[in-house]
Amino acid sequence: MIKTINGTTFRKMIVAGASLLEQNKKYVDSLNVFPVPDGDTGTNMFLTMKSAVNEVSQCGQNTTEALSNAFAKGALKGARGNSGVITSQIFKGFCSETAKHEEITTKDFARAMQEGANVAYKAVTKPKEGTILTVIRVMAENAVNMAKKCDDFEVFLKNVLQVGEEILSQTPEMLPVLKKAGVVDAGGRGILVIFTGFYKLVMGEEDFEFKFDDEKQPQTMDDVLADIENLGEIEFGYCTEYMIINMHKKTTEADIDKLRDKLCALGDSVICIGDLNLVKVHVHSNEPNKALEYALELGELHNLKIENMREQNRELKKKANVMEESKNHGMIAVAPGDGIATIYKDLGVDEIIVGGQTMNPSAADIAAAADKVPARNVFVFPNNKNIVLAANQASDLTNKNIIVIPTRSIPEGISAAISFNPDGSVEENAEAMNDAIKGVKSGSVTYAVRDTHVDGFDLHVGDIIGLDDKAILAKGKLVSETTEDLIAKMVSEETMTMTLFYGEDIREDEAMTLADKLSEKYPNCEVTAVAGGQPVYYYLVSVE
Repeated sequence: MIKTINGTTFRKMIVAGASLLEQNKKYVDSLNVFPVPDGDTGTNMFLTMKSAVNEVSQCGQNTTEALSNAFAKGALKGARGNSGVITSQIFKGFCSETAKHEEITTKDFARAMQEGANVAYKAVTKPKEGTILTVIRVMAENAVNMAKKCDDFEVFLKNVLQVGEEILSQTPEMLPVLKKAGVVDAGGRGILVIFTGFYKLVMGEEDFEFKFDDEKQPQTMDDVLADIENLGEIEFGYCTEYMIINMHKKTTEADIDKLRDKLCALGDSVICIGDLNLVKVHVHSNEPNKALEYALELGELHNLKIENMREQNRELKKKANVMEESKNHGMIAVAPGDGIATIYKDLGVDEIIVGGQTMNPSAADIAAAADKVPARNVFVFPNNKNIVLAANQASDLTNKNIIVIPTRSIPEGISAAISFNPDGSVEENAEAMNDAIKGVKSGSVTYAVRDTHVDGFDLHVGDIIGLDDKAILAKGKLVSETTEDLIAKMVSEETMTMTLFYGEDIREDEAMTLADKLSEKYPNCEVTAVAGGQPVYYYLVSVE
């Protein structure tokens, strides 16, 4: 019988949940409603958990508080796609409760699940039942009731998982699109896999091997702050950074706000973010001692760093490669291919993030790209509905003013970039960009990766399928014919232009032949074929 979970067990549980998800991510991916090869939900949730485990593995303390903070921070930094962002929010709320207890009981664990569900629901603008949100909410509600009469984690978690399986099986009845596709919700399955990993660890199954591939980490806020100091004469000579941990019992959220006000009066370049678990501070001042004294009123100092910026500037002035904000506005776009990236560059987009349907960038990736843009205000074109939430979350990881234009496709992003006015205000540009994407119809042509029945089509592995941003509109055996069928269902009498972005599997002569054929079929339309170079999708189609 296991009645409490200490820091050591909690650390192992986090790794176990991520490990089991790694083993099952392809299965979770296969539950996507549309049978396109897009490595979606399972992959995004795993990459989110992978980042969390990275952060936990670097945590030198073995307390539940320290591990909870690391878990939540890592998940936030690595969140990819809608499913990854929602997962990070679940564990943000979850960890805000587990951090309160040196040893976690079933009641504590149940409250943590409940808070995780609450935070996740608040993070989604329009929560939809039949998704991961429903699964975690119902599991949490059952956990709270179960914990009232059960203090044994083995029995408690087994019951919670059984309820999770039951509600997951009901998701097709809540979302007709799941029922039509013959699948349960992928995100719901993913969160169950993670909690199953927790359960297996508690049951004594500790053979969870978990190794990470070496990969370049995105630039952090600390890196940016160290790299882009002002090269001119500076008013404040000391850069002070620290984190506040182990808050005093009397410390409140209002005290954090007061600290921020004090720091603003003390100097400039003030960052004061966080909550009662951890506060991150950065300030330029001439009295670093006061910045420390203010902080000690709230809690303990951690990772303290004070630098003499005047000395630092003398060194930096010798170098010519320091980035300065040289303009008011900049732009970032997510692009899946070299050709599309070139188009965006030609339109004045500052930074391209390689990604898309098959590889969703994380909030940290987007924030790192924003930090490279020499502008205070940065417009972000996610170009995929599954990246919008991560783009919104990126604003928490950078000092830049992030403005997310919710582009759901490459054509929408291009239309938004074309409407950019470097002399306009943030509000004027945002309005113009959002208006521009309303007039764009986007489509894509790819292939089915499994047998299924969706949107009235009987699909088999290898079938060519044409989709708009809502449904499958065409299927066939040949790419060109399926593309024609898709476009026929997208055009209207008002259509004036048509652009075909052909992928890496399409030859230029094939694309030009199709474009000529469409020009003959639609003589009032200007038809253009452009090398996109994107993987997976034979064509991305824009109709305006």
